[in-house]
Amino acid sequence: MAAQTNNTDHTGNHIPGAEKMYHEAPTANSNAHTNGMNRQMTHEEHQTALAASRFGYGPLAHVNTGNSGRLPAFGGEFQPGLYKNVSERKFANPAPLGLSAFALTTFVLSLINMSTRNIAEPNLVVGLAFGYGGLVQLLAGMWEMAVGNTFGATALSSYGGFWLSFAIILTPGGFNIEETYIEEQGIGSFYDAFGLFLMGWFIFTTVLLIVTLRSTVAFFVLFFTLDMAFLLLGISYLQRDASGEVNAPVHKAGGFFGLLAAFAAWYNALAGIADDSNSFFIIPVAHFPWSVKGRELRKEKSDRATV
Repeated sequence: MAAQTNNTDHTGNHIPGAEKMYHEAPTANSNAHTNGMNRQMTHEEHQTALAASRFGYGPLAHVNTGNSGRLPAFGGEFQPGLYKNVSERKFANPAPLGLSAFALTTFVLSLINMSTRNIAEPNLVVGLAFGYGGLVQLLAGMWEMAVGNTFGATALSSYGGFWLSFAIILTPGGFNIEETYIEEQGIGSFYDAFGLFLMGWFIFTTVLLIVTLRSTVAFFVLFFTLDMAFLLLGISYLQRDASGEVNAPVHKAGGFFGLLAAFAAWYNALAGIADDSNSFFIIPVAHFPWSVKGRELRKEKSDRATV
């Protein structure tokens, strides 16, 4: 006769979805399951299950703990809404790679935009934009397409393309894009064109931002700060100072929001990498109250209060 599975935490509270999670989560004793045998969950598994069911993230974020067979929004998977269980996926999760590529390239450029240590020229970023932020992020976007994530494929591939195009524009002595503008129409025409280029990316990021409104706070913050960075940087090139140069205060403000976006991207990447095999703690991502997971949590809290 199979052993009874304990589905309560150390305080005696019932863990929502623990029964389903216990039977679906892959374990080292999979052979025992095939023989019709079960085992009791350990105390560590109880705590992990409790946290995962309560907050919808962490070491068991990829395990279905609900009743619908779909997982809640999770920035570590670059998923802004409900998505299918990934336990049988043949590919690794490409989102942390794409997020990390975006984060490092954005981090360096944003520090330069803020004139850190009086660095004014972004030439160093060209190498990062071609290799890491461009090529690697584009590959991550293609792998997102392979695993069936439309949002991840669109976002990561597009921003990979952004970094490649950014590097092409600013490659010194390479494509001569900036030099051609300056020679034929003056530096002001290049600033106008580059400002319009950034405003186009502001519009695209706004489209993606709208899709994250029902996801998690961490995921939304990433796109909100990036959106503000594109907007402010675009304005700094279009609305120049009295001398006709880039509006320095607005440009630095754009760099500041870019810096926040870089750290938000790293944060979501960490949430996607950390699991019960390598992390001692859970990465909070905080679902919005109006999201599907948020409504589930409110319902569970209400049900517990009425018991």
